Amino acid sequence: MKKTIQLTLFLTFSFLCLKAQTRLLNDPDSVHFITSDIDNFWKAFDHFKRDTTTNPFGPEYIDIGSKGVKGFIHRRIQSADHLLAVVKKHRADYEKVRSGTLLISQKGKQCRSTFYALKYLYPQAKFPDVYFLIGAYNTGGTEGDDGLYIGSEIYPDVNSIPVIVAHELIHYQQVFPFDKPTLLQQSILEGSADFLGEMISGAHINNVAHKYGQEHFDALCREFVARMNNTDFNDWLYGTSKKDDRPNDLAYWMGYEIVADYYAKAKDKKQAIVDILHIKDYNAFLKQSGYLDNYLTR
Repeated sequence: MKKTIQLTLFLTFSFLCLKAQTRLLNDPDSVHFITSDIDNFWKAFDHFKRDTTTNPFGPEYIDIGSKGVKGFIHRRIQSADHLLAVVKKHRADYEKVRSGTLLISQKGKQCRSTFYALKYLYPQAKFPDVYFLIGAYNTGGTEGDDGLYIGSEIYPDVNSIPVIVAHELIHYQQVFPFDKPTLLQQSILEGSADFLGEMISGAHINNVAHKYGQEHFDALCREFVARMNNTDFNDWLYGTSKKDDRPNDLAYWMGYEIVADYYAKAKDKKQAIVDILHIKDYNAFLKQSGYLDNYLTR
């Protein structure tokens, strides 16, 4: 299950450019946080438990769902039949997260507070509606034509929901000028979403990667510099080869540290946020941060 989540969280990022038809808002108070699909899913789930010979996830979840559910089908829920197959295979996993997902509706105020914080730091920010869904254990968060979509089953701790929403909200502001990002580009994009997301929510979810990164700093910096302009993410993003004891997603730590140093050096902090969200030359950004200077000159 964990490997599946890691791989498809990459797909989450791959579709972060689809903003053409999204309801763009400048006022955080106008944002809707929609959780009705969670209730619909669990009603269908209970139907499934009573009668495993039929598939209720079409008529009782997808068909009556919000725009978010419809937007979450492509490469995520895929279909009612696919969702049923995943539920059958991982029924116990769904049962474990049920109580937490039913509390997400209580986190709306905290989520909205992160929107207010971003509005202060970045006045030109755009704020999409947020749909909380139950998916097929393959996507934590993405965006589409109607807003941000959060795969709520991925997050068993309901207290992490405002942090995840903040991370995805930062992705929503970013500019993506490439189709096949390098490890450096992807690291900075993910790390900046954690860095700025932490500024507006107070936390990020990659503490394990940060701890390991600091403990193995020299070796990891050497490895990263040797690979940063390649498009191979293995051992840095969305899964590892198990060649050592490293945790997943070390690139989030590396990108975070690069962005943090850039921000720390900037005299105009609000302009620094604009710069971070609109990077065009990632190698130049790295150089301006100074973070890996000792390794780039070797």
